[in-house]
Order: sequence, then C-alpha cells, then structure tokens
Amino acid sequence: MHIDCTDPTEIKNKINNVAQESGFTFAKVDGSTVKVHLVEQLFFEIAKQIDWDDTAYVFLRRILQEHFKLPDNRADFDLRNIAAINAYEERDFRFEVSKRLTESLFRDYSMTQEFRIAMMILCRSLIEPDDKSVEMCISIKEWLRGELRLISPIKKAMLYQKIGRHNARHLLLSLSHWLKLCGKGGLVLLIDISRYLQDKPKERDPSTFYYSLTGVVECYELLREFIDGTDESDYCFIIVLAPGRFVDEQDKRSVSSYDALKLRIWNEVRDVHYLNPLASMVRISCCENSEEKVEK
Repeated sequence: MHIDCTDPTEIKNKINNVAQESGFTFAKVDGSTVKVHLVEQLFFEIAKQIDWDDTAYVFLRRILQEHFKLPDNRADFDLRNIAAINAYEERDFRFEVSKRLTESLFRDYSMTQEFRIAMMILCRSLIEPDDKSVEMCISIKEWLRGELRLISPIKKAMLYQKIGRHNARHLLLSLSHWLKLCGKGGLVLLIDISRYLQDKPKERDPSTFYYSLTGVVECYELLREFIDGTDESDYCFIIVLAPGRFVDEQDKRSVSSYDALKLRIWNEVRDVHYLNPLASMVRISCCENSEEKVEK
C-alpha cells in the first residue's frame, strides 16, 4: 500500500479509501476522544461505526440464497414473504432458517459465544421482527456499543455480563471474523495514538483526553497484546499512527518507556536510503531531515 502524503488526516482518508476499494470495513479510533488504552473503549468506538443491521442482512442473504429464492427488495426480506415465495409453511421455513443459522453461525467457534449469541439475535430479529425481538435487538446493539446501562434487558438472551477488559479483545477479533462471513475482506482498524505523545497542557479542552505516563504505558501494553495475538487475529489489520516523539529514545513518552513493545517493533538496523518493506514500523516524512513523522 503506497500513501504519498504526510498529513495525518490525509493519511487516514487514503487508508480509508484503500480499505473500501479492497472490500474491507474501515474503522478509526482517535486517542484524543477515546481512551485507547482501555480495550473495551476501543471496541465500543469500533462498534459504533458498524452497521449491525446491514451485516445481519448480508449474512442472512449469503446463507439462504443458495437454497431459496429471495426478494430483491430489503423491505420484503422477512420470514413470511420468503416462505411464500418458496411455497413453504411459515413454521417449516422458520425451522430451515434456524438450522442454517445454527450451522453457519452458532457453531462457528472462531467467534466467542457471547458474540455468536448476539449475532443470532440480530439475524432472527431482522427476518422475523416483533415487538420483543426488536426491543432485544436494540439492547444488543447498545451492549455492543457500551451504551447499555443495565445488563438485565439481555439476560433472557443468556448474556450475563457487560463488555470489559476481560472480553473486549476477543469480541473485536470475533467482529473481524464476522465481517468476513458477511462478504467483507475483514476489518482495517486505524488507531491514532498521537495524543498519548503530547504533554498535558495547563489549559485543556475538557471534551478531549490527555494522558499521564501511566496511560502511555498502558496504551503500549495494549499494542503489545495485539502484536502477541497476531496468530489469532484473522482478517484484522491494525495500523497505528504516532508522531516523531514515538521513536525518540530520549523522550519519556516514546516507545522506549515500554521495552516489551519496543523489542517487538524496533529495527536493529535501519538503512537511511533504502526502505525495508518487511519492517514492523514504517517511517513517513516529507523530507530526509524532517521532524514531522508518522509511524505505522
């Protein structure tokens, strides 16, 4: 992927374009508005950028179109209409849909059980909506986005805990697998950690975040966990943007403050004139001596 620019906003836009053109779902998270070092907050922000109803609709079409005739209009995509088109009794067709959802979704153990249950509910609510299923569907999406205040509305779906540090990363990886099942290439996630490299100003905007050195280290620990979990991260491509301070070994906020991450990405030998396309970290600058750099 070639990106001929140095402005962070332009880089984000171009990565978005490349991801969309390549058939991937793109999501971006900015550390100035989201506490990236809290993995559950990272997942919530990504979940807010996903059209969950659309993914359920695409998935249902993919698993049903090989066996049944389906209406072209999404407004007509419900159990009663599809059963009539295929000369099925509603009860019999409900059984067919349930069987295929179980085989294609619930028994796909590449995703966590919580995530599979949530997607089953979204799919069933989409194809056979009623007041209770629609209400449950709304609660599920609030749960995914971190907006559900009480867990009681989704206990009937056998979901008994909120999304937190203990399960958010697994749900994120389940999401990338789910997007693949929905016909996408996977998830391209862009994380901008530039704010973590900025010192706290005396006067700051209360609507944005600034971070202590402890928060910086926790952010680096999160990135290290993603690197260590690469073998489990199917269909998930994570890009991290940071300013030049990230590689300044004398800077207290640089990656040198957390050796576990530095040892995983640092180039022991770096040629000044030639790029290594297999390097863990890419340095982008507008000229050879420029201090304005963006890291990947």
